[in-house]
Amino acid sequence: MSINIEHLIKHFNGYMAVNNVSFSVGEGEFVTLLGPSGSGKSTILRLIAGLEAADSGLIEVNGEDVTKIPVQERKVGFVFQHYALFRHMNILENIAFGLKVSGVKKKIRAEKASELLELVGLFGLGHRMPSQISGGQRQRVALARALAPEPGLLLLDEPFGALDARLRKELRSWLKKLHDRIKLTTLLVTHDQDEALELSDKVLVMNRGKIEQEAPPQAIFDNPATEFVATFVGETNRVDTLVKNGEVRWGPLLFGYYHMMDGAQAKVLFRPNDVYVSSHQEAGAISGTIYSMQFLGATVALQIRLTDDYFITAHIPKGVAEQSHFALGRQVYVTVTRSHIFCSLGSS
Repeated sequence: MSINIEHLIKHFNGYMAVNNVSFSVGEGEFVTLLGPSGSGKSTILRLIAGLEAADSGLIEVNGEDVTKIPVQERKVGFVFQHYALFRHMNILENIAFGLKVSGVKKKIRAEKASELLELVGLFGLGHRMPSQISGGQRQRVALARALAPEPGLLLLDEPFGALDARLRKELRSWLKKLHDRIKLTTLLVTHDQDEALELSDKVLVMNRGKIEQEAPPQAIFDNPATEFVATFVGETNRVDTLVKNGEVRWGPLLFGYYHMMDGAQAKVLFRPNDVYVSSHQEAGAISGTIYSMQFLGATVALQIRLTDDYFITAHIPKGVAEQSHFALGRQVYVTVTRSHIFCSLGSS
C-alpha cells in the first residue's frame, strides 16, 4: 500500500497536536516519524490507523480516501510499545487471535500462525506462554500478530521503547532484515535517532506538530534543513557569533562567507565527527591542545582548547586516537570538515 497525507490537523482540548501535516509513503517503503515527546508523531500514526479522528485533512491509502473509514476496515497492522499479549493464551493462540475473531477456520489460522512464528524467528516456541519468553521475543510475537491478517500497511509506535539497549539494537537489525524480505509498507514512530537512521528509507523529523525536514537518513544527518534538526539529530558543537565583513568566524575558526549584513546573528553547528584531528600540521588546520578525553567505546571524545580559550569537541575512532598517541595536554591540529550556519538579523 501507499499512503498520502494532506493538510492533516488534530487538536486536543485547544492544543494543536498535528499542524497542517502533508507527506507520502511509497509502496514498500520504510518511513520513520522522528521527534521528541509531544511533537505529534504518535497522533499521526493513530490518525492513519483510525484510532483517532482528524479535525481536517485527507488520509489516502492506495489512492482511496480512508479519513472517515472505521479502524477495522483500514487493513492496517498496529504494534504498540507494550506488547499487550494475552497472558492466558500461548504464543500461537496470541498470533492467531485476530484471525479467530474474523472467523477464519481453526486449521487455516493454525497454519498461518505457525508460518508467522517461523517468519519472526520463534519456531518451536508456539506452545509457550508470554511469561515464558523474553521481552524481545514478546515484541516479535506482537509483530507476528499484527501481520496475521495480512495488512497492507504496518504501523509501529515506539515498538522497542520498553526494551534495554542491547535488545533494541538486536531487534532493529532483525526488523530491517524482515522488511527487506517482505517489503511491507511500514511507518515507524520513534524518538530514538539510531533507530530512525538505521531502519528508514526516509525520515520525517517532527517538532511541535509540524515536519521540520523530510529526507533520507544521511541527508537528515549531513544536511539538516533547520537549526532544530541539526541539534535534535546527532550530537553537535554549537557556537554563536556575528557576521562581520561577510565572514562567519568564531575565534580562530572561519566557517565561510554569508550573504547577510554585518551584525547578523549566526549560529554555527558542526558535529564532533566532522572535526578532523591530526598530530601534524596540515594546510588550513588550527592549532589546539587536548583539554580532556572521554572514552565512549568505539570512539574517544576529545575536548580541544583552541587559541583564546575557545573549546570544541571532536569524536575520534578509538584506534586512531591510540595510533596518534593523543593524550592530555598534547598539541593537535583541527579542521572542521562540515558545518551548518543559521543566520538571523540582529544588531552588532
